[in-house]
Amino acid sequence: MLSGRRLDLLDPSPLDVEIADIAHGLARVARWNGQTHGNHAFSVAQHSLIVETIFSRSNDATPDEMLMALLHDAPEYVIGDMISPFKSVVGGGYKSVEKRLEAAIHLRFSLAPHPSSELKDRIKKADTVAAYFEATELAGFSMTEAKKFFGQPRGITCDMLLIDPLPALEAQHQFIARFNAIEALRSQQKSGAA
Repeated sequence: MLSGRRLDLLDPSPLDVEIADIAHGLARVARWNGQTHGNHAFSVAQHSLIVETIFSRSNDATPDEMLMALLHDAPEYVIGDMISPFKSVVGGGYKSVEKRLEAAIHLRFSLAPHPSSELKDRIKKADTVAAYFEATELAGFSMTEAKKFFGQPRGITCDMLLIDPLPALEAQHQFIARFNAIEALRSQQKSGAA
């Protein structure tokens, strides 16, 4: 990692996880295999910001849940973004590495190693809404085709989202800024509970 950390993929340690490395990596990983309109690749960092925005608008989310939503694709800073059909072909090996990385990342930031199934479903719902808008605005899907794959979003419109692809450095900075804002909320919540 650029931070100087060395991350063991087979046994990742939370001590080797840094938010700067996550933001840097995700801002340089392209969603949709780079097959999107715009002057810049649409990054996983920007996608993560959109998912967290949708998740936080659609749910009475706690700061810990917001952070899990922001970090929902964080393992991709190491392993990249694979399209879903390819993930299913690769199978269990990919998933087990992804799960170990997710646990290390979550533990690094004092979260449960994995989201509960209920929280995972809520994050996936926000992820699917984001995918609908990404598909129609950036990846060349018709609305009919996107509805077939992702369903029709409710209560969220494209103008609520930062959908135009950002330069990598801007996506990286915005990801870190949102992480810091959520961390401030988490600190406030802990102070209030103490």
